[in-house]
Amino acid sequence: MNIFKSFILAVVGTWTLSAQLPSDIAFFMQKDKINPSNLSILIKNRANGEIVASLNPYTPRVPASVAKIATCYAALLEFGKNFKWPTQIYYNGELKSGVLNGDLIVKAYGDPTLRASDVKFFAQKLRSYGIREIKGNLIIDRSFFKNSSTITSGFDKNYVSEYNAMPDALMYNDHLNRFEIVPSKNGVNIRRSYGDRSYKIVNKIKAVNGSCRGSKAWPKIRFLRHQDCVDVVLDGKLSSSCRPIIINRVLSTPYKSFYYSFANYLNQVGIKFNGKLILATKPNSAKLLFTHYSKPLIKIVAKTLKKSNNLYARQIFLILGVKRYGYPATLQKSQRAIKEILGAKGVIDSSDYIVNGSGLSKKSRLKVTSAINIHDSAYRDFGDDWLHALSIAGVDGTLKKRFRYSPVKNRAFMKTGTLKRAKNIAGFVKSIKGNFYDVAIFYNGAKIWLGKDIQDKIITWLVKQ
Repeated sequence: MNIFKSFILAVVGTWTLSAQLPSDIAFFMQKDKINPSNLSILIKNRANGEIVASLNPYTPRVPASVAKIATCYAALLEFGKNFKWPTQIYYNGELKSGVLNGDLIVKAYGDPTLRASDVKFFAQKLRSYGIREIKGNLIIDRSFFKNSSTITSGFDKNYVSEYNAMPDALMYNDHLNRFEIVPSKNGVNIRRSYGDRSYKIVNKIKAVNGSCRGSKAWPKIRFLRHQDCVDVVLDGKLSSSCRPIIINRVLSTPYKSFYYSFANYLNQVGIKFNGKLILATKPNSAKLLFTHYSKPLIKIVAKTLKKSNNLYARQIFLILGVKRYGYPATLQKSQRAIKEILGAKGVIDSSDYIVNGSGLSKKSRLKVTSAINIHDSAYRDFGDDWLHALSIAGVDGTLKKRFRYSPVKNRAFMKTGTLKRAKNIAGFVKSIKGNFYDVAIFYNGAKIWLGKDIQDKIITWLVKQ
């Protein structure tokens, strides 16, 4: 062993009684001047259970999006990988000679993936039943969740960004409102996607001549926040030679977007509808027309983990509580349910705490030991379905651009997590020599780039073992 590295390891040994680190990892830490109290490491050889590296393994830390592995594994245990969310379409009143003298009713159960293409299919299916006119209203039943009164979590100043979207029993288009800014010689037009008029746009942009560069390449965009909607104010100058600009932001409630889209598609397929949006529970007298189902849970889990989709994780988290304690879904029910589900598997304990399922919280806590326990148990239960639901180094998800040009590419299957003072990673690493490792490295502290740097060094080193 290199004498200098031996000295470093001796120094590291004084940091904490729980340290068990190879000299190379100790050297990486010393070189980057990482405070060991900010770092937790646990690496195990899956073949024989040997601890390869350990530092502060029982210290609860802010997991950021690594918390999603707890949410997704609990859901797979509770519902099975082939579970599908239903969305039911009912009617109330009399349906005769192609005319519905009554209301159309949507019973929502929290499907996180419902989108415009599905709603268009709903309209087409109703038309295939011979319906030409709906004289009543559109009733949306969201009672499956105790829904938030706000559309955004407000976790940070980027309140209209996708990751801040709040859950809803009637989720639609990932809670995103889409519009296009289209410049031309005659002015700048705004195109709302899917007929969505659930939010207000004030367009003050002036079309100008010249190339699409600098201040003429992008307009000024302001967002004026209200409790259940956000107004958009567009201003400035935009070159008429610019291409259309697509904006996706959280601007209104998903059920209002759904209503406007559904009304738009109904009229497109030839069904006359001028009814209002009503929020109410499904009447007992309502008759079922059809049920739409989401894709299987395992596919939604893969998107949740690979893309680190906060909204999907929140939706999944909420159904855990409903399964055990009945509706409406609440955070409190789901917090209790996830402790019971994962506690029964022996993968978490009382010091682990998942607030909302997504990791977008400074209050959540998870140990590296628990992260490895979850991954290990999930892999035993679901095999490659779980492994390939994680981001693959240099290939997809949040690791698509990470390790792209290193030996780690295609050899690490991980869930990442990032907040202002947290940079975490946990999953599996396959070495060049054929060893298979459980890995969890959590960094909680300032200068989170230090966390990424030490993780990259350790994982690259491990691939060569």
